[in-house]
Amino acid sequence: MKRLVVIFAILVSSLFSIESKADLEIVITEGTNSARPIAIVPFAWTGAGEAPYNFTEVVSSDLIRSGRFKPIAIEQLPSRPANDADINDYSEWARLGVEAVLVGTVSQFAAGRYEVSYQLIDPLRGQITGGLSQYIEDEGLVSEQDHILDGRTSVVLASQFRQYAHRISDVVYEALTGERGAFLTRVAYIFVEKGAERPYQLIVSDYDGENARVLLRSPEPLMSPAWSPDGTKLAYVSFENKRSEIYIQDIYTTEREKLTSFPRINGSPAWSPDGSKMAMVLSKNGAPDIYVMDLATRELKQITNHWRIDTEPKWTPDGKSLVFTSERGGLPQVYRVDLDTAKVRRITFNGRSNLGGVVTPDGKGLVMVNRDAGAYHIARQDFPTGNFHPLTQTSLDESPSIAPNGSMIIYSTMHGNKQVLALVSMDGRFQARLPSRAGDVKAPAWSPFL
Repeated sequence: MKRLVVIFAILVSSLFSIESKADLEIVITEGTNSARPIAIVPFAWTGAGEAPYNFTEVVSSDLIRSGRFKPIAIEQLPSRPANDADINDYSEWARLGVEAVLVGTVSQFAAGRYEVSYQLIDPLRGQITGGLSQYIEDEGLVSEQDHILDGRTSVVLASQFRQYAHRISDVVYEALTGERGAFLTRVAYIFVEKGAERPYQLIVSDYDGENARVLLRSPEPLMSPAWSPDGTKLAYVSFENKRSEIYIQDIYTTEREKLTSFPRINGSPAWSPDGSKMAMVLSKNGAPDIYVMDLATRELKQITNHWRIDTEPKWTPDGKSLVFTSERGGLPQVYRVDLDTAKVRRITFNGRSNLGGVVTPDGKGLVMVNRDAGAYHIARQDFPTGNFHPLTQTSLDESPSIAPNGSMIIYSTMHGNKQVLALVSMDGRFQARLPSRAGDVKAPAWSPFL
C-alpha cells in the first residue's frame, strides 16, 4: 500500500472563482446500465459535528460520468467500514458483484487542514487471501496486502477538498482501468448570453462545469478556443476589432497578446504537441489555406495551397502531420498532410461529408463530424483499418474535442432550441448533456492533463 502525504497549495484555488452552482450541469442520458459496479463507502469523519465535505458524492459522480462505473446505492452497502481493517467479511462485498470497494476517513490535522486517507480494496482477492498473502524471500516469510489496489493519505486544505476528490477519482479510475483519469482537467467554451451588452464570453471550468471563470467578455463573436499543451494558455479567435484575429491568453494572469491580424480570415488556431508552433487558417494570399507559425520567431510557413477552402487544422500526436477539413474534392472531407513532404491525402469517405477531424491521443483513430441523410453526428474512424463508428444520434453536432486520456468526447449540439454541450464515450455507449442555465454554449475545448 502506498502512503503519500501531500499539502496542496492555496494558489490553484485562488485562480478560479468558485460559484455555488455550476454554469453547466451534467445530465446523463444513456449508458449507465452497462457500467461496472463499484462500492463507494461514505468517508468516515472522526471529528465533532458534521463532516466538512462529502468526498464520496464527488467521486461517485466522477466515476458515473466516465461511463465505466456504476456505484451501488448506499443503502445496499452491507456495512460502512472506514478502512480495510474494518472489513470482517469480504464475501458479503464480493456477493454484491462489485469490482472494488473505496473506503476512507477524514480528520482534523490543523486549522483549515484535514488529513484524508483512503483505500481501494478488491473484495474478491480479499476473500480468497483473507486479506493477507504471503510468500518466501531470502530473508524469510513476507506478508502483503495485495487486495488493497491503492491507498493514500494526504493533508488537504479545506479550500482544496473538491480538487482532491477529483484526484481520488483519478486514482480509482487508473487502478481499475489501467488508463490515466481525466477528472482534474478543465474545459474551455464560448457562452453566448443573448441580449447582454457583451454577449460573448470565453469561459474555463472544471470538466463537469463547476468553478466556472470568465476570461473574456466581448460585444463581438469569439471562436475556436484551443489549449496550450501545458494547460496555461488559450488561443482563440476574436472579432472585437470588427475583423477576425488570433489571440493567446494566459488563463492565470489573463494577460493576452495578439498573434495574427492579417487581411481577411485568421482562424482555427491549434497548438503543436510541444507548444512551439501554432497551426492556423489564413486567407491573406487568396483562398483559406493552412499555415504553421513558429511561436518564437513568428515565422510563417504555408502548408496547403489550393483554390478551395482548407480549414480546421489539428495536429497528430507525434507532431509530424496535420489533419484538416477541405472542400477540394467538392464536399467537405478530412485530409492529412505530412509536414515534411507536404503530401496530402484524403482520409474520410463515409457519408456525404466529414469535417472537424481530431486525432485521438493514442494516434489510432479520428473523431469527426459526419454528415449523412441531412444530419450531423459525431463519429469515430479507426486507423489503419478505416472502420467507421457513428457515436451520437443527435442531428446538429459540431466541434468535437477529446479528453486527454481518450475516453470521452465533448461537443456542441442542439437541444430544446438551444446550443448546449454534450458528452459521449469513445465507444458511444455513454452519453450526457451539459445544458446551461441561460444562453447558448459552443466550441468546447478539453484541456490537457493538469
